[in-house]
Amino acid sequence: MSSNGAANRGRSSNYEYVIARVRSRRASLFDDDDYRKLVRMGTSEIARFMEETEYETEMNALGSRYSGVDLVEYALNRNLAKHFDDLLEWAEGALYDYIARYLRKFDVWNVKTIIRGLYAGTGSTEVEDDLIRAGEFSERRVDQLLAAGSIEEVVELLDDTIFGEAMAEAYPVYEESDVLVPLENALDRAFYETLLEGLPSNPEIDSPTGLYVEFLQAEVDFRNLRNALRLARSGADADPTEYYIEGGKLFDEQTLSQLSANVEGIVAAVRESTYGDELDTALSALEEADNLIEFERALDAALLEYADRLSNRYPLSVCPVLSYILAKEREVDNIRAIARGREAGLEPDEIEQELVIL
Repeated sequence: MSSNGAANRGRSSNYEYVIARVRSRRASLFDDDDYRKLVRMGTSEIARFMEETEYETEMNALGSRYSGVDLVEYALNRNLAKHFDDLLEWAEGALYDYIARYLRKFDVWNVKTIIRGLYAGTGSTEVEDDLIRAGEFSERRVDQLLAAGSIEEVVELLDDTIFGEAMAEAYPVYEESDVLVPLENALDRAFYETLLEGLPSNPEIDSPTGLYVEFLQAEVDFRNLRNALRLARSGADADPTEYYIEGGKLFDEQTLSQLSANVEGIVAAVRESTYGDELDTALSALEEADNLIEFERALDAALLEYADRLSNRYPLSVCPVLSYILAKEREVDNIRAIARGREAGLEPDEIEQELVIL
């Protein structure tokens, strides 16, 4: 995370400069044709292909220590962190704060990855492969969390962070149930609550703050939608309110509880909502899908399309930056899925089902 936070917060936002830089970066992202080439390559060919793209620096720096999928994964994570650190280096004023808040999602990712590793007894080297050092936590804190010998120690190390209180409350529930869901939900809720903290609930429409809130509300709605569908499809006897995240527009806690027992009801409710057009493809995929994976891929694509639509409507706002963050994440997730799929011997058609392609 950038060290310029305190200085940047006191300045006015520099939207024109940051968005011009972001547009340039966005133009170099892989397109769907690149993914279709990659799914037909072996892991060494994928690595060679990446050496000729904007991943060249990371591939060359790591090539003497790693090979194959390990090289690809390390290069992806390092490149992602570099790009998002650049956003914070460029941004000033409220724009800096908006981006910094949003990038805490990688702190959530890293903590979840670490506690899952501890729960499964996975070695710390293997866990470290999956970390993305692009959030607010310092390198030192991430290393401390990685070195923790127990989930309880991780919870203690988070005591002075935005996740501390929620994790402390969730830990006894985890101990009693021996499932990670209470801890993972606590992380998600703390992230989204602080994301919206201090922002007006009804800001001026089309203002920079209004657009930031509109995007975040959509992301919360999509997260609640995903959780509701997972519960509905799983048939698990779980309390839907434990998964509910406040801050969206589409669901309240009671509505989500009622819908979580009924996939058809969820589809109908979303079709009639403000997201009906954006999610039309995803909803059709859900109705036709035998499992949730296809729908979740379609949901990811729909959120990206929604962000793109906001970006095009309001080019001088935080929306193009958030849209770029989602697009960059999508690129990294897709390349990772292709490399892992090829290593596992999956056919190109099988791998393509795992990708988010617009």
